[in-house]
Amino acid sequence: MEFYEKLKELRKSRGMTQEELAEALYVSRTAISKWESGRGYPSIDSLKEIAGFFSVTIDELLTGERLLAIAEKENKTNIQRMCGMLLGVVDLLSFLLIILPLYPDTAEGHVYSVNLLHYTETSRWICRAYWVLYLALVITGAGKLFLTRCNVEKGQNIVTWLSVVLGIVTVLFLALTRQVYALVVVFLLLVVKGMVLLKCGEKMGVL
Repeated sequence: MEFYEKLKELRKSRGMTQEELAEALYVSRTAISKWESGRGYPSIDSLKEIAGFFSVTIDELLTGERLLAIAEKENKTNIQRMCGMLLGVVDLLSFLLIILPLYPDTAEGHVYSVNLLHYTETSRWICRAYWVLYLALVITGAGKLFLTRCNVEKGQNIVTWLSVVLGIVTVLFLALTRQVYALVVVFLLLVVKGMVLLKCGEKMGVL
């Protein structure tokens, strides 16, 4: 007997509706409907709740092979979520490029380090390009965090690669305009981003 059949049988043996079972397990009715129709399986935590509620063992609900598959899928999801959060935070740190004194400014024959808000030693168009690139990175990071936190899988890869491309373009632009300090910061953030992607790929068996 498949899991969805067992779950439906256990529910009916208690004389419960899907809504009542959903309330008892603190999940949505949609989740119960999905499980009972065989269109998906609950997480390990939900399986424990189901087993405890109906006083059965997890082994009675699922075969060892299916349980292992669920555990592996849940592990990959957790890794993806962790990587998404880290990548989002790294891009949000691009805000430092705006507020840190990384740009040389000359006043009365002396060279001072100022932040982007007070930087005037370059053309208006180059300065605007800095703002566009930095804000694009910050917005990308915020988008990555939002998608990860809301468990939205669609668009995750696009945002990730957009982040990498923006990082590379920013490094090249800063190198061309000879902004050494800002270049070092962006390059380090890009390296961290690459390390996160590499480690996540290894853990998920992609690389």
